[in-house]
Amino acid sequence: MISQTEIRPGDGRYLFRGVMVGDGHRPAGKSLRAAQHEAGVPPGIWKGRGLAAVGLKAGDVVTERQAELLLGEGRHPDADRIERDLVARGKSPARARRATVLGRPIEHNRSPKTDKAKERIPWLGMHLVFRPPPTAHIAWALMGHEIRLVLELCQDIARDKTLAWMEDAVAQIRWKGGGKHRARVKDGLIVAVFRHYESRAAESKPLLHDHALVSIRARRPDEKGTWGNLSADTMLTHIVAADTLYTLYFMEEVSARLGWAWEPREVTPGRRPVMEIAGIDQRLIGWQSTRRQQIEDALPVLTARYKEKHGHAPGERAAYALGCQAADQTRPPKRTELLSLTELRKRWRDSAIRAYGADAVDRLAERARAAAAAVWARVRPVVDVALAAVDVVAVVYVMRGAFKRHHLLAETRRHLAYVLRGRPHQPGLDEQIVQAVVDDYTRPVGRRMMTADLRALYPHDTEDQAVLRPLTRNRTAPPYERARLAAGALAARVRAARRAERLGSSPRPYAVSVPAASRSHPRPFRTGPKNGRLLEPETGVDTVEQTRRTFEAAARLAAKLQDGKRERAVAHGPRPQPAPATAPQPHTQPPGTQHTPGRTTGGVA
Repeated sequence: MISQTEIRPGDGRYLFRGVMVGDGHRPAGKSLRAAQHEAGVPPGIWKGRGLAAVGLKAGDVVTERQAELLLGEGRHPDADRIERDLVARGKSPARARRATVLGRPIEHNRSPKTDKAKERIPWLGMHLVFRPPPTAHIAWALMGHEIRLVLELCQDIARDKTLAWMEDAVAQIRWKGGGKHRARVKDGLIVAVFRHYESRAAESKPLLHDHALVSIRARRPDEKGTWGNLSADTMLTHIVAADTLYTLYFMEEVSARLGWAWEPREVTPGRRPVMEIAGIDQRLIGWQSTRRQQIEDALPVLTARYKEKHGHAPGERAAYALGCQAADQTRPPKRTELLSLTELRKRWRDSAIRAYGADAVDRLAERARAAAAAVWARVRPVVDVALAAVDVVAVVYVMRGAFKRHHLLAETRRHLAYVLRGRPHQPGLDEQIVQAVVDDYTRPVGRRMMTADLRALYPHDTEDQAVLRPLTRNRTAPPYERARLAAGALAARVRAARRAERLGSSPRPYAVSVPAASRSHPRPFRTGPKNGRLLEPETGVDTVEQTRRTFEAAARLAAKLQDGKRERAVAHGPRPQPAPATAPQPHTQPPGTQHTPGRTTGGVA
């Protein structure tokens, strides 16, 4: 997952004393590299296509002075040398310093001459934290050295691909008209990445994660290449879509390099499940996630106070806010003891063996491979564009009512993660599914807002037209549970339409634009006790396959009866028969994700 906080003037002490040295304690006077070496964490490196504009290259080591200038003052990372050269040429110190500022100086916001809208503390960057799923931390901490290196490589690739997507599709810079207009950045982002190995819990636990410090400064797409500020609201809007993309990329890299598979695990009843590596002992998740247990212990008290004050249970947004409040209240202080990764891994392994035995730790890789074989034996990782579209629109509509495109994009990537279980997806498939949803199943309800078009989802002559409407009302069932019920109802109608077409029934008033071989679709999740157990669909690909075989057997029987009629007709002499209507032949499709055009690019037209 990806979490986000802003970087403002005055946050330098936290960044330089904590984030850059592995969340430990850096004594005053100790150099950054010495503190990193003592903490056992690698030095930070620069990332992003915007580095060329400031004379840096991807992979260069981040120095403390560079980070202080760019992320603490909004100036050029090599401002000291530039300022000295300009002063030597006869420039005044004030003009030389102004020449090193990228965009508007932060002092401008503190000037009494500015209006109130600019008196707020400006942003200097965004602090993004990339964390893989919990089972990936367990495998990285307790398995062999080779697997540890592979998982770190998967983390690198997934993080860099996500940052590249944010550069290409998300990052915008404020442009003209007092910053009301938006434009694509000229080069790209400037990012400083720092890797950490442990959580900040009182008892050190494995937590492979990366801190990405994204500079708010970027160049405008004009001839001069002037500097300005990124649109922070645009970046924040797409954080969830970036989170789901990062998880999808990480799953694909792990499955491709280690052969493992993924399966859903319900953490909180009625909430979205999370994807975990199949075969990892679930007890180890509780051993690793001590911070989560601390938060869950504090959450009931905050929830009871909320009910007493407002008279009702907290909704989705209020529950999220209470979770953040519980995390802040239970946050322990950072450790003063700094250990190398080798020492940490030895400590983690000894702790896990004491808790669950040597067999549970030593056979982790073996059980992950066996579980992956079982997953691939029962799951067909094929993306069905039409079923993906109805699944996405049902979930987003029930959860939100009105939504935007980035909400559809995030849910589409969650759908791909569940269906593919780590198999790679075709580039642009997520955008293709989103476009199918927008074209076929939505209608505008306001400026840049849309909602589900119920007339397109449910024909007037079907009995299940009233299924989706009641699910959007405020009921006792959790929103995601109601969303899965709605998605299941829509998927059942699409499957019924396909079966009718395969059996040659009367023409339908709509066309299903999807390959007939694609039948993989996530069924509604089963609810269970709050024990973090794995959730597999009660009826999935096997049930759909059995249904298909039943209907095909019926079709073969009908064909045999027809042949018998022809033989009897030949035996008793020719008899005039009306010419049979030629059924339209389905368009041949390659397997996978392509679909024939209906009214639009996908879904039910």
